[in-house]
Amino acid sequence: MRLLVAALESELVAFPEALPGFDRLVTGPGKLQATYALTRALDAKPYEEIVVVGTAGAIDTLLDASVYEVDAALQHDVTDIDGIVGQHVSLPARVDLGREGVTIATGDRFVDDAEAVATIRPLGAGLVDMETYAYVWVAQRFAVPIRVLKAVSDRAQDGAITDWHAAVAACSEQLRDRIREEYGV
Repeated sequence: MRLLVAALESELVAFPEALPGFDRLVTGPGKLQATYALTRALDAKPYEEIVVVGTAGAIDTLLDASVYEVDAALQHDVTDIDGIVGQHVSLPARVDLGREGVTIATGDRFVDDAEAVATIRPLGAGLVDMETYAYVWVAQRFAVPIRVLKAVSDRAQDGAITDWHAAVAACSEQLRDRIREEYGV
C-alpha cells in the first residue's frame, strides 16, 4: 500500500476519494502540520512508498507551468548560529530523495514577493513550498521511500496567492494525470 499525501484538500480535487492501492492523507499547510500528520500516519501503518502531490511556486524562470519531480529539499526560512541562511542548527541543510529532478525550498510562509525570491534563489532551489522538507525528513526517519511531485501554480512574485487560487484546480488535474500515467490508477 502507498500513501498519497497533500497539504490541502484543494490540491486533490481532481483525485477520486478512493484510489486503488493508495491511502490518502491531507496534512494541513506548513512544516509542523506536515511533520505531525505524516508521523502519525507512519506510526499507525507501514507503507511501501509515500507519494506527495501538491503545488509549488517556481522561482527558477526556466521552469514552466508543469509537473516536476523533486530531487531534494532545503529550508529557506532557517539560519544557524552563525547566521547562515538555509542552515539549521541541528537538521541537515538538505534532504535528498535520490531522484532526478528539481530542488525545492521549504518555508513556513507563502512566498509572494520578488525580494523573498531573490533571497531564496541563491540557495539552489527552483521551486518553493511549505511542506516538502518536512515530508522527506519524516519519511527518512521511518525508512520509507518518498516521491514528491509538484505542479507549478505561480511565480512566487507579487500577486502569487491570487495566481495560486486560480491555478490550484488545474494543477490538481495535472498531478492526477501524472499519477494515472505512472501508477495506472
